[in-house]
Amino acid sequence: MAAERGARRLLSTSSFWLCCLLLLGRRASGAAATRSGSPPQSPESSIRTFTPFYFLVEPVDTLSVRGSSVILNCSAYSEPSPKIEWKKDGTFLNLVSDDRRQLLSDGSLFISSVVHSKHNKPDEGYYQCVATVDSLGTIVSRTAKLTIAGLPRFSSQPEPSSVYAGNSAILNCEVNADLVPFVRWEQNRQPLLLDDRVIKLPSGTLVISNATEGDEGLYRCIVEGGGPPKYSDEAELKVLPDPEVVPNLVFLKQPSSLVRVIGQSAVLPCVASGLPTPTIRWMKNEEALDVESSERLVLLAGGSLEISDVTEDDAGTYFCIADNGNETIEAQAELTVQVQPEFLKQPTNIYAHESMDIIFECEVTGKPTPTVKWVKNGDMVIPSDYFKIVKEHNLQVLGLVKSDEGFYQCIAENDVGNAQAGAQLIILEHAPATTGPLPSAPRDVVASLVSTRFIKLTWRTPASDPHGDNLTYSVFYTKEGIARERVENTSRPGEMQVTIQNLMPATVYIFRVMAQNKHGSGESSAPLRVETQPEVQLPGPAPNIRAYATSPTSITVTWETPLSGNGEIQNYKLYYMEKGTDKEQDVDVSSHSHTISGLKKYTEYSFRVVAYNKHGPGVSTQDVAVRTFSDVPSAAPQNLSLEVRNSKSIVIHWQPPPPATQNGQITGYKIRYRKASRKSDVTETLVTGTQLSQLIEGLDRGTEYNFRVAALTINGTGPATDWLSAETFESDLDETRVPEVPSSLHVRPLVTSIVVSWTPPENQNIVVRGYAIGYGIGSPHAQTIKVDYKQRYYTIENLDPSSHYVITLKAFNNVGEGIPLYESAVTRPHTDTSEVDLFVINAPYTPVPDPTPMMPPVGVQASILSHDTIRITWADNSLPKHQKITDSRYYTVRWKTNIPANTKYKNANATTLSYLVTGLKPNTLYEFSVMVTKGRRSSTWSMTAHGTTFELVPTSPPKDVTVVSKEGKPRTIIVNWQPPSEANGKITGYIIYYSTDVNAEIHDWVIEPVVGNRLTHQIQELTLDTPYYFKIQARNSKGMGPMSEAVQFRTPKASGSAGKGSRLPDLGSEYKPPMSGSNSPHGSPTSSLDSNMLLVIIVSVGVITIVVVVIIAIFCTRRTTSHQKKKRAACKSVNGSHKYKGNSKDVKPPDLWIHHERLELKPIDKSPDPNPIMTDTPIPRNSQDITPVDNSMDSNIHQRRNSYRGHESEDSMSTLAGRRGMRPKMMMPFDTQPPQQSVRNTPSTDTMPASSSQTCCTDHQDPEGATSSSYLASSQEEDSGQSLPTAHVRPSHPLKSFAVPAVPPPGPPTYDPALPSTPLLSQQALNHHIHSVKTASIGTLGRSRPPMPVVVPSAPEVQETTRMLEDSESSYEPDELTKEMAHLEGLMKDLNAITTA
Repeated sequence: MAAERGARRLLSTSSFWLCCLLLLGRRASGAAATRSGSPPQSPESSIRTFTPFYFLVEPVDTLSVRGSSVILNCSAYSEPSPKIEWKKDGTFLNLVSDDRRQLLSDGSLFISSVVHSKHNKPDEGYYQCVATVDSLGTIVSRTAKLTIAGLPRFSSQPEPSSVYAGNSAILNCEVNADLVPFVRWEQNRQPLLLDDRVIKLPSGTLVISNATEGDEGLYRCIVEGGGPPKYSDEAELKVLPDPEVVPNLVFLKQPSSLVRVIGQSAVLPCVASGLPTPTIRWMKNEEALDVESSERLVLLAGGSLEISDVTEDDAGTYFCIADNGNETIEAQAELTVQVQPEFLKQPTNIYAHESMDIIFECEVTGKPTPTVKWVKNGDMVIPSDYFKIVKEHNLQVLGLVKSDEGFYQCIAENDVGNAQAGAQLIILEHAPATTGPLPSAPRDVVASLVSTRFIKLTWRTPASDPHGDNLTYSVFYTKEGIARERVENTSRPGEMQVTIQNLMPATVYIFRVMAQNKHGSGESSAPLRVETQPEVQLPGPAPNIRAYATSPTSITVTWETPLSGNGEIQNYKLYYMEKGTDKEQDVDVSSHSHTISGLKKYTEYSFRVVAYNKHGPGVSTQDVAVRTFSDVPSAAPQNLSLEVRNSKSIVIHWQPPPPATQNGQITGYKIRYRKASRKSDVTETLVTGTQLSQLIEGLDRGTEYNFRVAALTINGTGPATDWLSAETFESDLDETRVPEVPSSLHVRPLVTSIVVSWTPPENQNIVVRGYAIGYGIGSPHAQTIKVDYKQRYYTIENLDPSSHYVITLKAFNNVGEGIPLYESAVTRPHTDTSEVDLFVINAPYTPVPDPTPMMPPVGVQASILSHDTIRITWADNSLPKHQKITDSRYYTVRWKTNIPANTKYKNANATTLSYLVTGLKPNTLYEFSVMVTKGRRSSTWSMTAHGTTFELVPTSPPKDVTVVSKEGKPRTIIVNWQPPSEANGKITGYIIYYSTDVNAEIHDWVIEPVVGNRLTHQIQELTLDTPYYFKIQARNSKGMGPMSEAVQFRTPKASGSAGKGSRLPDLGSEYKPPMSGSNSPHGSPTSSLDSNMLLVIIVSVGVITIVVVVIIAIFCTRRTTSHQKKKRAACKSVNGSHKYKGNSKDVKPPDLWIHHERLELKPIDKSPDPNPIMTDTPIPRNSQDITPVDNSMDSNIHQRRNSYRGHESEDSMSTLAGRRGMRPKMMMPFDTQPPQQSVRNTPSTDTMPASSSQTCCTDHQDPEGATSSSYLASSQEEDSGQSLPTAHVRPSHPLKSFAVPAVPPPGPPTYDPALPSTPLLSQQALNHHIHSVKTASIGTLGRSRPPMPVVVPSAPEVQETTRMLEDSESSYEPDELTKEMAHLEGLMKDLNAITTA
């Protein structure tokens, strides 16, 4: 049956390729060989097809005995019938004069009486069937071994023994393996019946378990091997009663290592004796075997283990354990499983021309690993310069000649057996040229470069075709004196050079060049004789090259020193290439290993190494291939769509992410959905496998839902799609029938377009899933466009002026399309002829042999589907109205991009009115045009259509990243870079990552966002004499690209700056020190204070107290009792900051402790936008809620200098010493907000700069409750749909205590381009609405955590402030207050000098 299936398969394959042969045109003689395909041919050429020729039955290994008859089966199929012959041990048998051996009618070999003796074994050996068809070729079968059982010889015989009742006994009778099947046993000269208690092992040994008195007697074994039976010695077995002395537990038969072929049975003997009677159990590889529940494992008598139908998984070490309660013994044996050779890939039939190179591929498997040899027409192929074994198993034939034609067979063989598979090679004659001029010989053929193993040839175009843009060339070459010629073709039309590789050193070669055009091959150039250079002493290949993946983007390659280095090895060059591409890259390496980084994820690469000595490059190693590790997908699923089934369910459909972004095997998809009105309540469901749709049930009626999908690999979840919305039906509509006719249809014609509008069907109880609009000149069936069920109008573009169009509209659902509604319209006449003239100018003139060219296609449209795919559609006015193609016409689509300007057109043929153009570049404008060809008639090119592919995330990192120190500022560095080479869209920003630990997790790196396309950025306040590592990531509208490699930079040393910024800030009364016990802004320990410093602080506090008392006394003595002065003083004290706003820079404003309780933080941005970007800032509304402020002037200085370095959340702690401790953690969703969105930092100390710009006399009633804000508005967080990563961002420039914030311009806030070194500006706008915000840091994705609260005191309201002033009955003039403030500031400076000394 298997042979018949093989015959049908070959017949169907040949028929398929015969059909292909009729369709394919003639290719140039230098074209690549056609594998299992059709030969190049002209209409007049005769067709040669592959001939089915194969074995139906092949001989198998056979065991026989002398004197018996044997049949070795063989049968082959071919038309005509083949001639069958036999070989024995490689020599043909002469069956004509042989009396014992004869050939049967089907081809089988019959041996009537096997002859076998000690010195004469004429029939034993290896047999092979040979089938031959004259003028076609020869094939050979697998070899079959005929084994003749030898004369009986006993290697061991039974011996007298005794056994205790209930125990086991064994009687040996071992003969040569061939005769084991012919061994039987007798008890007391009577045949012994075998059962579950008495068995015969495969070696012939008899095992008796649970012995009884009936087992006593005389035993002997008999061998019947075709001749007279041979008897062994007789041995008596006695059964003894229980002994007085308990015998020890011993093995009577231990298991021995065994080799079996897959599918056979294996018996591991194990028999033990002792009292009490032992039990036997088995283990394999230290795991207990459950014999009772297994169908293939059987415990035989005595405890032996039988494994039936052995598989590869059965191989291993087996332990036999005997236990009788008193003691335990064990023995072990190894089971080895062998597998016969099997073909993973069989050779395929090949068409080729003379001088070409071909490869027959053959992949085999088996245990032990099979060896492969090749046979051509029954004769062994001996490797030579032109017949080579490549990649261990494949046969390469170089420079084909006519005699190479025939059948080639791959024969695989190992210790278990052998197998064969074959294919046919047909050498085609060059078809005669078609009618037309052929090119003359190429001119000036020269060897422009001659090396030891390659020669580069160049030439000029033939004189007959001086331009030669459409000519291809074939270079024929051969060794001098050798008739076998090889050919090398140019890679593209118009190319006039080729490099011939793999030549022999110091050898003369003859070259000639031939040009081809569309009519055929032209004249050959004159022969060119070139001799290669002699070989110099170059290194041999590096041995033991190995490659292994170390991450999703890196692979490490190792190798050893070449055995024949021919001198000192100077360095190595490592070449690597992505599988499926022809772009090989290289890197110089001085050691014996190298790690290649920046590779594509889950992609296979090949590597090779070349050693260099003083003479140059040596011999390359063989390629080794390895695949990078998988990773989470880097792109979202594609083509997400929603289909509302009914009022309770929605079906979601999607396509996998692009193959290049899957980064591994997609194991499933994660679907998240939510109600549009409740964005925080997200439901998640998982889809396993490759399923691309999912029904979501249990939804609410008439409710809008948002959906998004993310792909999964074994590494995790990739990015999700954008949210897509759909609304469930208010009620379950009817979808058992098609929709009714739309209630109205209106058309409004323009010059080249028609606007169509309509209303839905009157019956609203039938589901409508969309509308189909058909239109065409005179018929509505030329083009069809489908739109969504919510749409009510559509504009039909690219129509012809002054043309009568018929338009139809149909509603459709899943059942089908409803009744159409018809309308007609005539487009307006074209009043401007410039468009017609432009069409004539731009349409290239294409000469055609027929004087009546066809009409060009019209209405060419380019529909962008993805970043690399555009669908082109068009109409053909020369077709009937229904636009169905019934003749042999075809369409040629051409496309190009204008960047670079000299880009050539690419072409493709289509037989329908659309074509899918793939493999395009992202974010690139392409132009398309179409022409139609029917027979020898062709049209001109149509008008062009344009389309720009969608953007794609950058696929390469920023280039040329450099870091330099800013002159004069050792703590400031400047990072420069270049845009990525594969930006795939407009770059909208960059992110700079930096850390002192290159091996830290990426979420532990500090980040600096850069907005726009700037290529430089400053980073300030770094730690001196510290190594930093920098990475840069680019982004466009589609997302983030890969990171660049880490660049190291050590900040310089600087004298006198070590102590800068190390003083403790005044943290306010609410500050609680972190658990680590470190209060230093740079993380340095401050566990104890110097006693002198403590004394200075105590004295300072005392002095300040005295000064405050004195000032209060002075104020009290100078107060006025005038009610008018009271009101005026109240206004001026509240607006005190206005007095200093216009003063010079040298005049400092009064500091915190005087006016803090009278400040009020007013909202600046009155926008109704409910979602500004803010920080949670609960503000007390009365004087009792205000946090007391330390009355120390020194605290204000620290607050101005150190900004808000101290009071930070625990999450901002990091191992980045001296840098990270001073940065509050910011929540920055870079991947979900537009790059222009400003992310602003708010100080996290107890006080906050407040606006005092309101006038005293204006009543302002604050809303009740605290004012709160957040970095991320609620809607923004929910729109992101996932836990957004946060980033450690260094604070902006320290804010002055009384600085008046500027009112931000209306509209979305943006980064200030004038501050490149300040990535985050303080958000000044406040909001009176409270938002509950969930954010997550990168290190805690999946957990929700509120932002760090920042307490900012506010002043009491105006009325309350006035009442407080009246109660105090004290008011001061502005000049007096100014003098006191200046005096107080001087005291503060003195105190600052004391504390810093």
